[in-house]
Amino acid sequence: MHIDIITVLPELLESPFGHSIMKRAQEKGLLVVKTHALRQWAVNEYGQVDDYQYGGGAGMVLMCEPLVNAIEALSKERKYDGIIYLTPDGQTLQQSMANQLSMKENLLLICGHYKGIDQRIRDHYITREISIGDYVLSGGELAAAVLVDAIGRLLPGVLNNETSALTDSFQDNLLAPPVYTRPAEFKGWKIPDILLSGDLKK
Repeated sequence: MHIDIITVLPELLESPFGHSIMKRAQEKGLLVVKTHALRQWAVNEYGQVDDYQYGGGAGMVLMCEPLVNAIEALSKERKYDGIIYLTPDGQTLQQSMANQLSMKENLLLICGHYKGIDQRIRDHYITREISIGDYVLSGGELAAAVLVDAIGRLLPGVLNNETSALTDSFQDNLLAPPVYTRPAEFKGWKIPDILLSGDLKK
């Protein structure tokens, strides 16, 4: 799977993809995540990618021109199965959505910033809008990291034990049960006897 991410602050995404499972997924060649700094498509030599919003109000808005140029430049390199905008008013991310997206080949994620992106980009380019919850972040970068992690861990071969992802919370619309590990007794706290019975089904 190949995921491109357009962002004003690519530095915010270095750590989430440079460690643990996402790092191993990329080292195995199962996942490619590339961040693209929006400012390389800035409208002037000062690196401008945002401007004041029409109608007044506090906060800046990411402009049409840089985003269009970025989307069209990247779309020349590959055909995207979806162009996703991370936004608080999008569809709330759920496990079923991550399952569905994990079967795609190429995704383009757009991280909003400031007061968001010009509505015309949403009207003409975005194919799906996703929120990771009913709250506001400083930008879409952390939401993009959450989405990529939720998708990436589902790719075949990413987890050492592939059945692990199938028994995660929400896969069967339920939460995972309590889990225990050794020792069976600690400070007088014992694990349920049924876990020592050897009967996996029970």
